[in-house]
Amino acid sequence: MPEGPSLVILREEAESLAGLRVREVSGNSTQDLQRLAGKRLHTIRTWGKHLLLDFGDVAVRIHLLMFGSYTIDEARDDKVPRLTLRFTRKREINFYSCSVRFIDEPLDDVYDWGADVMSDEWNPRAARKKLNAMPDTIVADALLEQDVFAGVGNIIKNEVLHRVRIHPQTRVGDLPSRKLGDMIREARAYSFDFYHWKKACVLRKHWQVHAKKACPRDGTPLSFCRHLGKKERRAFWCDTCQRFYGEGGPPELPPPAPPRRRVSRR
Repeated sequence: MPEGPSLVILREEAESLAGLRVREVSGNSTQDLQRLAGKRLHTIRTWGKHLLLDFGDVAVRIHLLMFGSYTIDEARDDKVPRLTLRFTRKREINFYSCSVRFIDEPLDDVYDWGADVMSDEWNPRAARKKLNAMPDTIVADALLEQDVFAGVGNIIKNEVLHRVRIHPQTRVGDLPSRKLGDMIREARAYSFDFYHWKKACVLRKHWQVHAKKACPRDGTPLSFCRHLGKKERRAFWCDTCQRFYGEGGPPELPPPAPPRRRVSRR
C-alpha cells in the first residue's frame, strides 16, 4: 500500500493538471463519473494516503489500496482504468485498482490537516493528546492510526520504531514522555526521509529492519511477526536494541501460521 510520501510525489507529478477542464471521463468505477464532465480541476491535495482532486463543488478521493497505480499522459494496455480523466490541452490521468469516492462537503470540513505527517499544518501536540487517550494500544498499532499519523504505513512504522529503539509491543501508556515525543517526532522526520529517498529511487537501500534479516546496529537476527497487533501487519524488530517498556516483558507471540498449500489446477 503506498504510504503518505508516495502520495505527495503523485500530487507533485499531477499538479500541472490543475486549472484544466475535464473533456472526457470514463472508467469502471461504480461512482457516477459523468458528474465530472466539463468541470475544471481547481487543486490537487493529499491527506495521508488519500489523493484529493478538488473540482470546487465536489472532490474525488483516490485511495490506491494495496496494488493501485496511476499513469499521467499515457494509458496501460494491460489494465482497465478505474478512473480516466482526459483534460483540455490533451492531458490525462488514469487510476487503476483503486478506490474512487466523491466528497461533496468542503475538504476543510472533512479532513484534519494537522494529523497529516507530511503537511505544513502537522500538529505534534494534537498527536500526543490522541496517543495519551489510547494507553493500552501497542505502539505498532498506534503508528498506523491514520487519525493520529495520517500517511504512516507499515514500512515507516517498522523503521521509526527501530530508529527510536522501541519494541513494537510496548503499550503507549508505558512509554516515558521523552520516548513518546521521540516517536512522534520521528514519524514525521522519517516520512520526509522516505519522500527524498523514494524520489531518488534509493528507498530500499535505506531500510534498516523492514524486510531485513539482521539488525545493522548490533548484528542481532531480527524478530518477525506476520500479523502483529490488532492491525495484523508485518513487523520486524531487534530484541537487543529495541527496548520493551512495561512489566513482565513483551507478550508471547502466537506461533506462525503454516504456509498455505498450493492447489494444482489442471
